[in-house]
Amino acid sequence: MKTLIVIPARYASSRFPAKPLAQIAGPDGAETLIQRTWAAGMAAGQMIGAQVVVATDDARIAAHVQGFGGDVVMTSAQAQNGTARCAEVAAKTGDFDLIVNLQGDAPLTPPWFIADLVAAMAQGAADVATPVLCCDGAMRAALIADRAAGRVGGTTAVFAADGSALYFSKEVIPFCAQAFQDNDPTPVFHHVGLYAYRAEALREYPRWPLGQLEALEGLEQLRFLEQGRRVHCVQVGAKSRQFWEVNNPEDIPIVEAMIAHNAGLA
Repeated sequence: MKTLIVIPARYASSRFPAKPLAQIAGPDGAETLIQRTWAAGMAAGQMIGAQVVVATDDARIAAHVQGFGGDVVMTSAQAQNGTARCAEVAAKTGDFDLIVNLQGDAPLTPPWFIADLVAAMAQGAADVATPVLCCDGAMRAALIADRAAGRVGGTTAVFAADGSALYFSKEVIPFCAQAFQDNDPTPVFHHVGLYAYRAEALREYPRWPLGQLEALEGLEQLRFLEQGRRVHCVQVGAKSRQFWEVNNPEDIPIVEAMIAHNAGLA
């Protein structure tokens, strides 16, 4: 399937202004968040034979990406979210079967997450595929700690036996009346902010009104569910790698530590 990987990146984040240009340290030195995410996109692109572009409405981000050799597509400042930005790119760049939205704040995304999504889309009839990662005790505790501190952090998902998404939330779901323990069998799935869309569904997305649940949660994928479109949750394996996203400034040292950990597995 002809695939384009799009990395949406905006400067004016309310929680973390200028986030794509934030410096992230690692064993290879300091690089910006968008440069590290670009590298993750390129690794996946090489694995599945896909092109990679950054989508932004900001000249500073565009100049920086072009400076390290990345490709940029300029999009409008009116794009409501990354999915809408991907839809603009798809309309400009030609005939692709799939568009992959690799969030610009997810530099730890392994290439096989994207490969697994593309494989799932080739085999099924879903409009969108997105990965979910079963939390270990440490990740589940980190998600709960974010919410207890009033931070909007990672997203969790619940889905049916066939993988069809039932709901996504910034709260930790499902709720468990008992305190979580490290060996608690209750699964909590961390939703990885990564999507593969069929071109037709992505074209429709900007035409649909903002959904009530999407507005409440601030989660763009809920618009598909509210429109009755199937979103398929693909369970992926971390293969001993650690994963986290940069949602807030406090996430930078967490991601830096994980970069060092993951580098030791190479």
